[in-house]
Amino acid sequence: MSQENLSASQEATVQVQANVEPVLSDKLDEQGGETESFDAIYKEFERTNTRREGEDGKQIRATVIAVKEDAVYLDIGFKTEGILPIAALGPKGSEVKPSETFLVSVKGRNEEGYYEVSLIKVAAPKDWTSLQKAFDEAATITGTVTAVVKGGFSVDVGVRAFMPVSRSGVRDAADQERLVGQEIRCRIIKLDEADEDVVVDRRSILEAEERGIKEQRFGEVKEGDTVHGSVRSLTDYGAFIELNGVDGLLHISDISWSRVAKPSDVLTVGQQVEVKVLKVDPESRRIALGMKQLLPHPWDGIEDRLKAGDRVHGVVTRATDFGAFVEIEPGIEGMVHVSEMSWAKKVRKASDALKAGESVEVVILGINPTERRMALGLKQALGDPWAEVPERFPVGATIEGAVLSFTTFGAFVQVSEGIEGMIHISEIVADKRLNHPQDVLRTGQIVKAKVLEFDREKRQMRLSMKALIPTGLDEFLAEHTVGDVVTGRLVEIKDGSALVELGEGIRVRCLMPMAAEEVKETVSQPLDLSALTTMLSAQWKGASTAKSAKPDLPQAGQMRSFRVTTLNLEAKEVQIEAVK
Repeated sequence: MSQENLSASQEATVQVQANVEPVLSDKLDEQGGETESFDAIYKEFERTNTRREGEDGKQIRATVIAVKEDAVYLDIGFKTEGILPIAALGPKGSEVKPSETFLVSVKGRNEEGYYEVSLIKVAAPKDWTSLQKAFDEAATITGTVTAVVKGGFSVDVGVRAFMPVSRSGVRDAADQERLVGQEIRCRIIKLDEADEDVVVDRRSILEAEERGIKEQRFGEVKEGDTVHGSVRSLTDYGAFIELNGVDGLLHISDISWSRVAKPSDVLTVGQQVEVKVLKVDPESRRIALGMKQLLPHPWDGIEDRLKAGDRVHGVVTRATDFGAFVEIEPGIEGMVHVSEMSWAKKVRKASDALKAGESVEVVILGINPTERRMALGLKQALGDPWAEVPERFPVGATIEGAVLSFTTFGAFVQVSEGIEGMIHISEIVADKRLNHPQDVLRTGQIVKAKVLEFDREKRQMRLSMKALIPTGLDEFLAEHTVGDVVTGRLVEIKDGSALVELGEGIRVRCLMPMAAEEVKETVSQPLDLSALTTMLSAQWKGASTAKSAKPDLPQAGQMRSFRVTTLNLEAKEVQIEAVK
């Protein structure tokens, strides 16, 4: 305390002692020399002196002695200093310096013995006229709580007044009992002199002071500051953090870089936290806070940890119609598009294949650090089934599978997991023409088919059912061997060869030298009518002999014998020669 303040305090002490002596003398006279304790008399003096200094709303000029973090200590001319919350000074509280002066009203003494003062002019009414004036002006007055009564309290404000519990600022029974005997500041909200009915309100005064404190605290909060606070309450969308008298909202999305399902999963009421002030809105009086902003961003340096082609494990955080989001590191999410979920079937909604909370293995398809996006593939982690098609299903192999779907031009059959083949409508049956594949097939039917060809790049496979149906040629090949003599019908003779039908649908071309010679003779010799007459006559009379007769010439429609010279089962090829 400065020398000037110390002198002022000493003068005040001398004045107090001078004023106490008459009071002490009066007490001695009243009790015939037997006095009460000095402490009791002094307290009575201070109460009277306090009332006298503040009566009729008069205020005291106080001088700042010291400025602490949360309060200003003042010399108010009493033996004990006055104390004023620094928040009561508003935004200028941080600028207060010792030796400055204020007009204050004395409210009473706190538990530490200091006088509590207020910048608000407090009246101490003595009669109905003073009460009426305080009521008209909505002024703050002082009163003493004398008792707890039904529904509230009895308060002495110069006359007996009633204060409802709802307007007292306390709720618990224990707090209500502690209020008895205390001097309070209140406001008259009802005054009826005729019925001597006075009702006072303390809560509005407390709320006004609280707003003032919050106003001052709110002004101290700056965007970008890192502050400490306490979790006051939790909601589904975030947590309210108490910052030395003012609340800020920590939204669920700003708690952690990783996805948080509920704030209560990571925070508890009363927990001390360090947060960053993200935004201060003076109009709405709202403060946005963040915890994750105090930690490094998880996407920083991601190129050093992850790259396209890596196999990683993650947890599905949510599924949408077009894809599912998978968290592979805290704060690092990638999306699996529906087209990258299955080789075998078309996934219409991501939720048909993946569920939130499910653990999966995925392959990184691409990373965009600038936009913080990552493409993932689920089916790639399972392996590409088409990679083994040449070894598992070569051309000519027979497969067995279920009919999956139809088009107007054919049917799709599941060859294996992730592999489908198509049977064209012309390859279903051999003996008739179909209008639609469903004329002979149905969904789910198990069929056998032959692999005709496949394209691994286009992921297409062409199948045939009719190729597995035995034909006349297949039966001929199975029943005969090279060297067998068979009978065939000449279908066509041309250029020294004949087209021979060995059975239904089996036609083979065979060389016929005699047919070429006969054609040559027929073309080169002129017609000899006499020779023709002699030949016919000889045949009629049976005079022809074996030596002079010529063998039968090949003609279409004739049945002749042939010998099998070649049989090729794979190429389904037959070669024959004429038997002379």
